[in-house]
Amino acid sequence: MVAVGCERATAPVAEKTRYKSVYVPFDNSVHALRAAELGIAIARGTGACVTASHVYAAGLHDRRFRQMESGLPDRYLKEDKLVEQREIHDDLITRGLTIISGSYLDVFGEKCRAAGVAGERVLLDGRNWQQLVRDIEASSHDLVIMGALGLGAVEGSVLGSVCERVARRIHRDLLVVKSLESNESEAIVVALDGSAHSYGALKAALALGRMLDKPVEAISAFDPYFHYVAFNSIAKVLSAEAARVFRFQEQEKLHEEIIDSGLAKIYQANLELARKVAADEGVALKTTLLAGKPFQQILKYVRETRPWLLAMGRTGIHSEPGMDLGSNTENVLRMSPCNVLLAAGVFEPPLEAIADATIVWSKESEARMERVPPHARGMAKKAVIQYAVKRGHTVITSDVIDACLAKLMPPGAREAMAAVVASGGRGKCPFVHGAKPRAAGEETIWEREALLALDQIADLTAREHERLRIEKLARRSGERVVTRTMVAAVRGAATHES
Repeated sequence: MVAVGCERATAPVAEKTRYKSVYVPFDNSVHALRAAELGIAIARGTGACVTASHVYAAGLHDRRFRQMESGLPDRYLKEDKLVEQREIHDDLITRGLTIISGSYLDVFGEKCRAAGVAGERVLLDGRNWQQLVRDIEASSHDLVIMGALGLGAVEGSVLGSVCERVARRIHRDLLVVKSLESNESEAIVVALDGSAHSYGALKAALALGRMLDKPVEAISAFDPYFHYVAFNSIAKVLSAEAARVFRFQEQEKLHEEIIDSGLAKIYQANLELARKVAADEGVALKTTLLAGKPFQQILKYVRETRPWLLAMGRTGIHSEPGMDLGSNTENVLRMSPCNVLLAAGVFEPPLEAIADATIVWSKESEARMERVPPHARGMAKKAVIQYAVKRGHTVITSDVIDACLAKLMPPGAREAMAAVVASGGRGKCPFVHGAKPRAAGEETIWEREALLALDQIADLTAREHERLRIEKLARRSGERVVTRTMVAAVRGAATHES
């Protein structure tokens, strides 16, 4: 390893800087060059140290040479000649690859010197992704910036194998450089799903926005159509007796009238909570609620708005311990046209903020709390809210209070604010404030233009699912006739709130 004075760097690190050490895997490809420029820009603005590394594989070349010996010309197949060639090859490969790798990092070093930034350079020998993961995990680097593609990129490549393998294995914030264009907007977009990882992504995005003077906005996507597709599938296989036991019609009505609208409120509440977190850092956060398959709607949004960066948590709200990347994160990482930040950190918003955005009290539960002596009421309310939030409740009822009081009554709490569920405004999303739903069982009529638009979907399975989603929207909106406009709305509709 050859180091260039990061330890001697004297530039002060900004008081509110999130990143103090940046790591850039560097192979001199166009994506790596853009990653290096970004790492140097962050270092220049914050006083952080930036390190570039290059991995060469002398052992791999040595093994391949031995495997190809049988194909050498006859004059080289004599034992003395083979021994000589092996010695020459081993020496040349080791020295040659070291020289080449050093030359790559000279490019990075020149960029650092031109910017007046302290930098380090690291040469590693071995399998590229393995050495990068080991070096990163053994270090104190808190941000890794690497190109989505390397020297092996060809037409049609979307994500290189080295980048993907590193992304799955490191426990650091990872900024993947995907865009080489200069005409994207300056915005940083954060995708939220209410998980601690997604709020960690929000905190990272706010920090980057502050460092690079870029605006930050948040989006949240929920899928109101899945249950309709699922119930349609179930209806095809349930016998009359099974449907009676399952109470199929009641379950379908429950999802139509309660669960879908509830999902919209939950994800709108996530955005309201994000507003409060951003406001605490002096940022007025624009928010957008999206309806549809999450990764699909996120990709559609960034393709339309062309942000500079999309930030997401490594995993999401439905993740289990041991998961490397969530399914939405993985899909977006692979297909996003803009740069992607995978945040490794987690952040739990303050309990009061969570309660204010997501918790409501039933009239009966409020009346019960009013009977608590004033000096103990604040302590009791906080205990109940803590209990409800931990178990995923959004409505506090008397039975929630009973369960909480039976379990604990912690001392030293202060009164929480009364909670309200953010609605987003009339007409913003049909699943929050739609027309009266049409009764189940009424036939849906399709206009000819709507059917033609639907037929543009080549994949038969995707077309059938899209048909069911569109009919679901029509029923929810109280409409009997499906129009071309309705098809367009479901295929890519987003409800916006500024």
